[in-house]
Amino acid sequence: MAKPKEAAPDVCEVTCVEREKVERVRSSVNDREMEQMANMFKGLADKNRMKIVQALALEGELCVCDAANILEASIASTSHHLRYLRKLGLAKYRKQGKLVYYSLDDNHIQEIAELASIHQKEISSRT
Repeated sequence: MAKPKEAAPDVCEVTCVEREKVERVRSSVNDREMEQMANMFKGLADKNRMKIVQALALEGELCVCDAANILEASIASTSHHLRYLRKLGLAKYRKQGKLVYYSLDDNHIQEIAELASIHQKEISSRT
């Protein structure tokens, strides 16, 4: 006789829906906004782009050449990452003569970068 399958410890064993909570959340969550936020995090889900964001958070502004040196990557590859971050609304640029300088788009992105760093350090210290 087969042993009954045990429920996973991280899943409810019975269904119990708190309708008020569900409706409150449904009414405040906009699918279009969730899609845009997911795209923002997809943009940060690349090691090189995250490194660029962290570098911009630390320095405030970097030219493309400096960012490429930080990544130890080509200027073309780095420019591609920077354009992608700009397209997502995470970075902005200004041209000064023959140089192009990038910075984070606003303080919210700065805060996301700082919080991500703090969170990662906390996780790392647990192990």
